Amino acid sequence: MASKSMIDSLNHQINNEISSGYIYLSMASYCEANSFHGFANWLKAQAKEELEHAMKFYKLINSLGGTVILTAIPQPETQFKSLVEIFEKVLNHEKAVTHSINALYEQATKENDYATQINLQWFVTEQIEEEENASDILHLLQNIGDNYPSLMMIDSKLAKR
Repeated sequence: MASKSMIDSLNHQINNEISSGYIYLSMASYCEANSFHGFANWLKAQAKEELEHAMKFYKLINSLGGTVILTAIPQPETQFKSLVEIFEKVLNHEKAVTHSINALYEQATKENDYATQINLQWFVTEQIEEEENASDILHLLQNIGDNYPSLMMIDSKLAKR
């Protein structure tokens, strides 16, 4: 059985994960509106993944004997200047999520909550991949600059996710 404090922290993380999904859907909408359908596809897939992460926390809380408490999530940004700005925000957001997951793991460690630690290990590993993927796309965008054919090639690649 996890402590009330741990359950509260896990509930907060559900909110973070759902909020992440909203953020990525908002970014996808911008991409769709600007005919970057591959980038939109990647961001929509990312949004879906974030909701799956929320459900993993949902299941964990219930498995630990806690109660899931859903709270309001903030409205995400809707206006962006460029794809580079979007992926800078994606990378920064993923770094913030990594920090949040690490804080949960640290809390579970301090509380000798081994079950939560084991479950959080998946998220720790997942965040390495999340940051790497965002960083790779950002670097590609920064390297190609305004090269439209290269941008369309990346858009086409991301459409296959």
